[in-house]
Amino acid sequence: MEPRACIIGHPVAHSRSPLIHGYWLQQHGLAGSYGREDVLPADFPAFLRNLAGHGYVGGNVTLPHKEAAFATVDEADEAARALGAVNTVWIENGRLHGANTDVMGFLADLDARLPGWEGRAGHAVVLGAGGAARGIVYGLLQRRIDRVSVVNRSLERAEQLASVLGSRVKPAGWESLPALLTGADLLVNTTSLGMAGQPRLAIDLDPLPPPAMVADIVYVPLETGLLAAARARGHAAIDGLGMLLHQAVPGFRRWFGVTPQVTPELRALIEADIRAKIAPAAATAEAER
Repeated sequence: MEPRACIIGHPVAHSRSPLIHGYWLQQHGLAGSYGREDVLPADFPAFLRNLAGHGYVGGNVTLPHKEAAFATVDEADEAARALGAVNTVWIENGRLHGANTDVMGFLADLDARLPGWEGRAGHAVVLGAGGAARGIVYGLLQRRIDRVSVVNRSLERAEQLASVLGSRVKPAGWESLPALLTGADLLVNTTSLGMAGQPRLAIDLDPLPPPAMVADIVYVPLETGLLAAARARGHAAIDGLGMLLHQAVPGFRRWFGVTPQVTPELRALIEADIRAKIAPAAATAEAER
């Protein structure tokens, strides 16, 4: 029987994971398929426990199920245990395994698109203190970054994140951002601000030193206001699409037995899909004004 995998979420119709994995299946000439499963939160644990019964060898887990997935799997990898969240699952020897590949995806994209970044990033400033921020901060700490300042409108949430991830994490309120930027080597936006349909991220980059690098985990649109402003100032800047592509690699290897590559052709395919879907939405919004 051909191996089948899927993306599980609610909602899930917007996911580009089927496009990514479908590309790799075709590229490698592999038998198999990758689909979507829209599963309500109340139904998710039972669905995941019976993944094989639904005909799947594994899959990806997206919002709002990542924490529930961690609570459901039989075994979880180190990153998943540290973050309390799973985004990749597979069945091995009859047991349900879970991993968090978001961390690896973020770091792999930095390695690929900002070569040598690690040696230049003693101080990272991370915007936001939610689940995405927790994964990004955890990843940066694995690379022995000296200090990670977590800036959030709710200082309490930033303090909570710091209490879990250790003394190298320094919580700060939004009012502290200008001063922190003056000593930042890497700025990372983990909030949804700047995403299509969300308010823009309104920050002044003037205090940011010229050599500083900027990353935004948002990838719709491909160039957020933050990235446009950073590039206009000459900063090296990357969007969140690479993180999405790289985090998909370990799952594909588990389900289909081949380690795929993140290529310019794959990125171009997903970029074209993003632009094709943004243009009609923008035109509709303009017509409704």
